Amino acid sequence: MSSQVRLRLLPSAKCLFDDPIQVKVAGLRSGQLVTMKARSTDEKGVLFRSSATYRADGNGEIDLERDSSLGGSYHGVEPMGLLWSLRADTLHTKFRKNDSRKPHLIEFSVHEGDGLDGPLVEATNERQLLAEGVSRLPVKDGNIRGVLFTPPGEGPFPAVLDLYTFGGGLSERRACLLANHGFVVLTVALYGHDDQPKKIKEIHLDYFEEATEFLKRQPKVGSNGVGVISLSKSGDLALSIATYLPNIAATVWINGCSANTAFPLYYKNSKILPALMFDISRIIPTESGAANGKYVIDSPLAEENKATLIPIEQAKGHFLFVAAEDDLNWDSCGFVGQMEERLRLHGKENFESVRYPGSGHYLEPPYGPYCPSSFHGVLGNYCQWGGEPRSHAAAEVHLWKKIQEFFRSHLTNDATVTTAKL
Repeated sequence: MSSQVRLRLLPSAKCLFDDPIQVKVAGLRSGQLVTMKARSTDEKGVLFRSSATYRADGNGEIDLERDSSLGGSYHGVEPMGLLWSLRADTLHTKFRKNDSRKPHLIEFSVHEGDGLDGPLVEATNERQLLAEGVSRLPVKDGNIRGVLFTPPGEGPFPAVLDLYTFGGGLSERRACLLANHGFVVLTVALYGHDDQPKKIKEIHLDYFEEATEFLKRQPKVGSNGVGVISLSKSGDLALSIATYLPNIAATVWINGCSANTAFPLYYKNSKILPALMFDISRIIPTESGAANGKYVIDSPLAEENKATLIPIEQAKGHFLFVAAEDDLNWDSCGFVGQMEERLRLHGKENFESVRYPGSGHYLEPPYGPYCPSSFHGVLGNYCQWGGEPRSHAAAEVHLWKKIQEFFRSHLTNDATVTTAKL
């Protein structure tokens, strides 16, 4: 390595997962062409890599906030491009980072020319999921299996139930990041975690009622109602929770469906919604080996399926509908349109919607690797998720701020919301 070349990660090489960083290189020759690389290993041991070519300015410096990538994993000025463009060597692999106790480590390096030689300089970015002072408490209370995250300070804080429930097991990433920003967050598993069954055939709303009651009992919770955040299949669960359960003040629906999908929904031992099903014959194969499943789900507006539609006009709280315009899992934008129309027909104005051009199905907290395709648990196949990487990454940055603003607006309490620091 060259002792003259310097690689700086600003304001610090250690930050929170959803914090942007500034990547700067100094000590190069004027006009020198270099390849910048990033690499990271996920919880499954899968290696993800990205690279981009840059030319130093007259002072021998490169600043990713200012300078344009000339080629590689992305083009143009993209300050966080080396992060969101990380790709696994294996096709159809989603980046797994669910345990909040372990940081996301990214190794940056700078190489001469086309990058075939060893590094001129290296640096490691340690991206913590859990901020200093935020508590993490595994929950095994009654039927509830999950993890509770609580911000530091006396509170009171608004409460959010995180439904990152499908695919089995438990995901902590989004929940702990929200807690870092001043929310008490309970993330729950529905199956495949701890002593839960590995598979399910039906879903009981009572489980989520138990979870919301648990949240409301927490001593630092001060909101008048509970918030719910979802993604994909859990979007329709969030709608049902908001519709049938009391004290749900704010619901974030991300790329879900307007009807109850895949599994019948029960409450108090009675079936309240049948399941909207899928027709696998409508799956579209592609050359990549990942299928397009956008048209696999049956239409909820067909006469024989209308019983699966969730009567969201009965909900007392507010909705934030989020749809990716290039979602290839299903027609999220179409479902948003259906829900908007339904609410308007009932004289409701308790909703707002945002649509993101060029974004795909998995809209998650920002600066994680973009996932174009991976295994679809319901369809039992590798499937495309849609989206263009640059547009998808920009959507995640905007949405993350939007979610926090929405919850703060509708989960009222008397205390000023504080954000935890690293």
